[in-house]
Amino acid sequence: MTMFSAFTQQHCDALLSLRPNETKIGQQVYLASAELSLAQNAQQAKSSGAQFAIIAIAEDVGPRANLGRGGADDAFIASMKQLINLQSNRFLNGNECAILGQISLDTSVSTTATVEQLRQATAQLDDIVIAAVSEIMQAGLEPIVIGGGHNNAYGLLMATKATTGLPVAAVNLDPHSDFRPREGRHSGNGFSYAAANGALDHYHILGLHELKNSEETLEQLSLFGATWNSFQQIWIRRELSLETALKQIAKALNQTQLPVALELDVDAIANMPSSAATFAGISILDACHYVHYIAKHCPCHYAHFAETAPACHHAGLEAGYRDAGQSLSELIYAYLQGRLTGLN
Repeated sequence: MTMFSAFTQQHCDALLSLRPNETKIGQQVYLASAELSLAQNAQQAKSSGAQFAIIAIAEDVGPRANLGRGGADDAFIASMKQLINLQSNRFLNGNECAILGQISLDTSVSTTATVEQLRQATAQLDDIVIAAVSEIMQAGLEPIVIGGGHNNAYGLLMATKATTGLPVAAVNLDPHSDFRPREGRHSGNGFSYAAANGALDHYHILGLHELKNSEETLEQLSLFGATWNSFQQIWIRRELSLETALKQIAKALNQTQLPVALELDVDAIANMPSSAATFAGISILDACHYVHYIAKHCPCHYAHFAETAPACHHAGLEAGYRDAGQSLSELIYAYLQGRLTGLN
């Protein structure tokens, strides 16, 4: 059974900072009811005119099962505090969106759990994510998903296939391909499991780090037919511009005529707090441009922003909440603006 915690008017009011003669996004969005199930809230939001559903997956078992750091279960409130206090104006009203809340495992997983226990919990979470996201998609809403680990790409891809009846074409901005061997579920093999289960048909990695993927993983990617532009190719050696790469990626995605998944692991972004944070990453501006470009030019069925872990910020938790919240709210806006202009 899906563990769903609704983001209600009460939660929103506690985070809103109102000013005279201003209207904030949080005053315009559809908010969930604690009395309704996730499916009922999604249906109500659609009936109210929403097109997008913001949902969080509150977990860090996937990264921990991949021998990474915890903390990816704590990004939702940080991002919502920033997003709902942005201005509602001619650029974005806010009534296009529903903020539904968080899904999670119905039991906590101990910090002393073994790797095997963590991988079993990640597999259990897969079923929860598939069921929850399928309900949102079946209601006619487009999910914007805040992680949680990148293990949840598997559930999102499976839900998209279940809803559309088609495999998915995915693009992932990520220094890691997350195509590791299928050795038990964790944040490093969501895409390889999705490929093995027929949910992933086309896969491109943007910003793949040439030395953060094993030769075995690269072999598996090649055998599958995945493609990539490396971090070094675009941002270090400057052999290819980001703009040219994005045009090529969008063209290839559209040629598949399949539903598109837009994936982003925030550990691609310099100084973002995550389980695998880096100083040698891309800028938040380039990440937002990637999101906006793909959202505008491709038939996206969801956006997934994974691995944000405010507690992993080098300057402490308060800085982590601030930077994570601001960054995620900008990524969400970039996606919304791209989809809304692309849909017109």
